[in-house]
Amino acid sequence: MLKILPLLALLTAHGWAYADTFKFKSKRDDDRVTTKIEDGKTIIDITSPSGISELVIERTGETWPENIVLRLRISGLEKFFAISEKVTLGATVKSHRDDKPVHVWVEYSKESPADPKSPFWMDFQSIGADGKPTQKIPLQNGYFVMRLPKPFFEGNPASVNLEWIDFLRK
Repeated sequence: MLKILPLLALLTAHGWAYADTFKFKSKRDDDRVTTKIEDGKTIIDITSPSGISELVIERTGETWPENIVLRLRISGLEKFFAISEKVTLGATVKSHRDDKPVHVWVEYSKESPADPKSPFWMDFQSIGADGKPTQKIPLQNGYFVMRLPKPFFEGNPASVNLEWIDFLRK
């Protein structure tokens, strides 16, 4: 057991963190990732102090969990990409609210928008510091919630990548 602890400390120091069903590798040392199961959903909670980063999520089990929801703790969302072997999803959340505050697209092509009826739609929600939905952007101690759609995991990829840019990055 004592031999494993230094190895875990070394891996964590180099950006790898482990959970029951995932292995994570972050681009930045100050990014933090936690996981939990809540109401039948696997929640991956990401804190990104710099507001711009990347995260590789590698599954350690045979398949991906049924429901994966991301919580991204940044102030605003200029761009977000979720990349798997077969599908790339992109999204942006406008800093000013209008009739379409969230724009989601497939394969990096803004000409291929996904709408709420699309199987590729990522349900986005802005959550304030009080834990309730908010329309106020930039978020103050809040987070964005998004569900990764089932077709995103087509082919059961070994890993997926997430990339994000906060329009208020530090």
